[in-house]
Amino acid sequence: MEYVIVDKEYGKAGVKLLFASKVGKKHSIKELEVETSLTLASEKDYKYGDNSDIIATDSQKNTVYVLAKQFGVESLEKFGIILANHFITKYPWVLRARVALSQTPWKRIQDPEGVEHNHAFFNSPSSTRIAEVIMDRTRVPKVRSGIRGLTVIKTTQSAFVNFVSDEYRTLPDAEDRIFSTIVTADWSYANISGLDFCKAYSTVESTIIDVFAGPAYNGVYSPSVQNTQYEAQKSIMKKIPQISSVKISMPNRHYFPVDFTRFNIPEVQGEGAGQVLMPVDKPSGMITSNLARSALTSKL
Repeated sequence: MEYVIVDKEYGKAGVKLLFASKVGKKHSIKELEVETSLTLASEKDYKYGDNSDIIATDSQKNTVYVLAKQFGVESLEKFGIILANHFITKYPWVLRARVALSQTPWKRIQDPEGVEHNHAFFNSPSSTRIAEVIMDRTRVPKVRSGIRGLTVIKTTQSAFVNFVSDEYRTLPDAEDRIFSTIVTADWSYANISGLDFCKAYSTVESTIIDVFAGPAYNGVYSPSVQNTQYEAQKSIMKKIPQISSVKISMPNRHYFPVDFTRFNIPEVQGEGAGQVLMPVDKPSGMITSNLARSALTSKL
């Protein structure tokens, strides 16, 4: 019987570093976690135990630190390209290098007047920025960026009505409901020439939030999670022409009203009035879609 290795890679996960730039009085920091994975041309390490082509995972870890020192960390994407290009260029037997990166969210501390501190920061985990760079021997990087854990909620301007009604349905129409979700987004670039990755990331994040929330005083109506998701994807691709596709996943974070009909309590009026709702983590609906430019999909 013949056996074929259909896919293989190896590397180092959980490589953590803090890059502190101290040029001038205003310092900046980027804290990263990096994963490197290499695919070699040979299979002799698997089949015969011959390690002569293996770049040890510890060596890959050291490479991350050395290249951060030599080139700095401007953005996840650019540092990922530097790493991937290094492995492809230095080792001719490496067919593919994959670098996955995530960034710890630090923000500058501000004084009561809103002036930013030069060298003090606080951890603000509103969301996590990620990136992945894949490079083969063509040396053309494939760059994917993303957002993890962007949790949002709004208390009105959301509905879910007129869905399938059959013998399995128990959920009533909701004309006005709480809308909360945890956004996971990934987008791919068709062209990265001259692209400011940090600006692009900020644009994507702010666009998702703006489409979800709408104007500050009036908000925006959402007939479904699906529609909000589509409008966010479309707006992102209009603002950033270099992006070829946007994939977003949005689980429903449910909040159901507590039933007070069993309790003999008066209805509160005026300033103290409000709803009491119970968070329900599981099960939850999951809405996922991947929007691509039609010119791209027609060629596939």
